[in-house]
Amino acid sequence: MLYAVKEMPRPKSLTSTALAAAALAVVDREGLAALSMRAVAAELGVGTMSLYRYVADRGELEALAAEFVLSGVDTSPPPHALWDEQVAVLVERVRAAVGKHPNAVPLTTAHRHRCPSVLRWSEAVLGVLTRAGFGGTERAIALRTLLGYVIGAVELEHRGSLTGPGTAAMTGLGAEFPLLAETAAVAGGIDADEEFRRGLAVVLRGLRRP
Repeated sequence: MLYAVKEMPRPKSLTSTALAAAALAVVDREGLAALSMRAVAAELGVGTMSLYRYVADRGELEALAAEFVLSGVDTSPPPHALWDEQVAVLVERVRAAVGKHPNAVPLTTAHRHRCPSVLRWSEAVLGVLTRAGFGGTERAIALRTLLGYVIGAVELEHRGSLTGPGTAAMTGLGAEFPLLAETAAVAGGIDADEEFRRGLAVVLRGLRRP
């Protein structure tokens, strides 16, 4: 008597884009601490061990997610603009991309050396700075300062917004911290776009060469 042999389902073929999107979905929904090979496998509906055919560890997943966040950033400086205006546009584009996935912000710094999009963006900014006369240590500090500003500003925007409860609480501290309370009362009326752009203007003024 012959019996039909049941075929085993073929394992899914995964792409880097699918892995990155799944990793980012976990991070967006549950936070960076929840990212693991098991969590991404569950997101994709595959066995955990199957992921090791594509990535070696969580670190590679993180790098894929960081690249996915920034892959759509346009790194072409606006033509015919002054150097500081070109830098401002490039920085704003990163803010827009990273701001869609605030839980992934730490990944953009931890894996900046492994993400082609970060490297292209940095090269574009360095090109603008070089044409403006920056070089050597001055240029290195300028790039680092701009990276520090955009990452820190996005973190504050999404985790400590000026319109959030922290600012409101500080307005009631006038007896002990009068200047802080007064400043908080004003800060509560500043929206995120104004805060970011005026802060960036301060940074760029500091970078301008005499």
